[in-house]
Amino acid sequence: MVRSIIEKGKTVEEAIALALEKLGLDIENADVEILGNEDELSVVKVTEHVKDETKIKALIDTVIGYLGSDGNLEFSYPDDETIKVDVSGENVSGLIGKRGDVLYAISYLCNVVVNRDKETYKRIIVDCENYRVNKEKKLIDLANTTAARVCKYRRPIQLQPMPAAERRIIHTALQNNHMVETESFGVDPQRCVVVRLKPYTKVI
Repeated sequence: MVRSIIEKGKTVEEAIALALEKLGLDIENADVEILGNEDELSVVKVTEHVKDETKIKALIDTVIGYLGSDGNLEFSYPDDETIKVDVSGENVSGLIGKRGDVLYAISYLCNVVVNRDKETYKRIIVDCENYRVNKEKKLIDLANTTAARVCKYRRPIQLQPMPAAERRIIHTALQNNHMVETESFGVDPQRCVVVRLKPYTKVI
C-alpha cells in the first residue's frame, strides 16, 4: 500500500524534510505536493513513489499466485512510452486464456494501475511464453494475405471477431498499404475488421 503524509513546517523545505523523515524516505523516492499555508506554516503532502515495475509485478504475482504457479518477470522498454513484460515459468500458461483473453485483461489492468492519476501515459504490454509475439506474426501474415485477396477479387473481406489488441495489429499492418483500407465493425466481443479496396483504386 502506498504511504502518504501531510506535514507542516516553517518553510516548504522544512515541511518536506519532516515528512520524509517520518516516512523514512529519500526525496528521490517521493512525490511532493505543496498544499499552501495554514497558521503561517507551509503545508505539504509527501507520497511514497512506487515504481511502475513494482506495481506491475505486484499485480501479476497476485494473479500467478491464484493459479498456483511460479513465474518470472522480465521487463524491457521498446520505447520511452512502453513497458513490455515477459512472463515465463512452470504452469503459467493459464495467464494466456482462451485466444489470449486473460492475457489481454491482465495487460488492461496493468495499464489502469500504472496510469492512474498520471499526466503522461505509458503503454504496458504483458506477454506470456511469447504468445503475443507469435500471434502478432500470424496476424500480420493474415492481414497481408487478406489484402492480396481483396485486390484479386475486388470485394471486401470481413475477418473473424478479435480483441481490440489484435484488431490494432491488423490496422497497423495495412495502414501504409496503398490499395486497401481497414475498418472495425460491430460490438465487442463480436467486433471485427473489414478489409476493402480504397475508393478509386485501380487494380492491375
